[in-house]
Amino acid sequence: MDVILLERIGKLGQMGDVVRVKDGYARNFLLPRGKALRATADNKSKFEGMKADLTTRSLEAKGEAGKLAAKVDGKTYVVIRQASETGQLFGSVSTRDIASLINAEGGEVSRSHVVLNAPIKSIGQYKVPLALHPDVEVGITITVARSAAEAERIARGEDVTVRREDAEEEAAAVLATAEAFFEPEVAKAMKQGEAAEGGAEVAAADGEKKPAKAKKAKKKAEET
Repeated sequence: MDVILLERIGKLGQMGDVVRVKDGYARNFLLPRGKALRATADNKSKFEGMKADLTTRSLEAKGEAGKLAAKVDGKTYVVIRQASETGQLFGSVSTRDIASLINAEGGEVSRSHVVLNAPIKSIGQYKVPLALHPDVEVGITITVARSAAEAERIARGEDVTVRREDAEEEAAAVLATAEAFFEPEVAKAMKQGEAAEGGAEVAAADGEKKPAKAKKAKKKAEET
């Protein structure tokens, strides 16, 4: 579909340019958001009458975007979320979440200003661009952590996650120790997911049963 751009759009063109875009992109984004008009003869004439007003509005919006950019550019925002030991979130951080976070601290952005290709799904530190105006883009940092203390550690560059491989190696080491120093029953119990303390209790119980069995056998021998 051919459309007339009503504002500058990155990778497409400047205000007033006639460009060809995919029908879905035009119908679902450009046209309903007032960023373009279908490139018909009537709309071309309409654009000429709108051009001066559009230019004035664009300059005003650019000025407001510049003020906001000065407030948020380079800032770091912390998001607290629950996550596994390996750092995978039980959920995600979306453009809506980021916009709400910025606005809670005095900003005025919408989710459409947040340039995020996909929701954030693991703890860590992320550089996120904000497209506040076609001519104004700034960057912020989003730190996703399980607590404020952990967020500080991430900011210092610490790795606060446990890799899946490391967790598996640690579990294997614990199991090997059990097999080397405890009764087979204890190692078997640990393989089934029981705690080490539980295994120790099983070993202790077996130890208590042995004297009892010996005493019973001795008494039987005396009776005969």
